[in-house]
Amino acid sequence: MPKDMSVEVDARVAPKDCTTMAEVRVGVDALDRALVKLLAERQGYMDAAARIKPDRKVVRDTARIEDVVAKVKAAATEAGLSHAIAEPVWRTLVDRCIAYEFGVWDKTR
Repeated sequence: MPKDMSVEVDARVAPKDCTTMAEVRVGVDALDRALVKLLAERQGYMDAAARIKPDRKVVRDTARIEDVVAKVKAAATEAGLSHAIAEPVWRTLVDRCIAYEFGVWDKTR
């Protein structure tokens, strides 16, 4: 049975209920810690991809990049996240993950 991979977020006041900047900052900091854990897990998948891909030429996959961005934009719409935030954040994330994957690929070959 797979282990629980959920990421817990520290207690915080909901954004709509914040009345002070201290509450806002506690919420942002809690979410940042959770995001770091999720990004570390995502990085693990880049390690796996570098191990699995047989050729350096397939590390960057333009069609896959566009697929990821399209899925993120759909999820953003559903979650109420602005595309003006989601798309550039994910394009940067994907770009940095690809650079990381190239580094791992090169080190393991």
